[in-house]
Amino acid sequence: MSKKQLSVALLTSLICAPSYAGTTLDGEIGTAQEQGASGEAISRELELFRGAKISLRQALKIADSLHPGTRIVDVSFDGGSGSSVYRVKTFRQDHIWEDTIDAKTGQVAGNATVSSMSELTLEDRLNLIAMQSVRQELADAVLVAENNTSGKALSGGLMNEAGKLIFVIVVLSGTNLKQIMLEPPSANNRETLPRRSKQH
Repeated sequence: MSKKQLSVALLTSLICAPSYAGTTLDGEIGTAQEQGASGEAISRELELFRGAKISLRQALKIADSLHPGTRIVDVSFDGGSGSSVYRVKTFRQDHIWEDTIDAKTGQVAGNATVSSMSELTLEDRLNLIAMQSVRQELADAVLVAENNTSGKALSGGLMNEAGKLIFVIVVLSGTNLKQIMLEPPSANNRETLPRRSKQH
């Protein structure tokens, strides 16, 4: 399937589920503030993100090359320690690798942390199992979310919503944080995929 078809398929899922799309994160930011994170800390982290030379999509490409045969299941920007990095989790069979990628240089910082699937919560294990039946990658969902919001993604991951696997992407669009939730077509349901359109 071409990137264009995938974009249309994911965007179709977005349009068909408007309650998932464009949700602002005001509530989540408010929750973070209630838990001790100040508005200044959030602003500082967003400022570091705006200054990052490496985009989240570039970080995904770097991480994808580190562990051949894995699938990326989670990525997030982290400026909390004073340095700007992306934390990327990849998965294959029973193992999860977490790599740290410098957001200024694209260099991999330190060695990957490796953990076993058995160390995860039941929900996370079920999400990873469900991911095996999905042909689309997290990077594809990031591309669709960025194009749809004209913004830059700062995190992405998997979530289970009413028994369905959902890609959740957080995008900074202007000064607003937006959460985009996309349900990928399953590998077994080929009828939900659009046919290739002719290019003129």
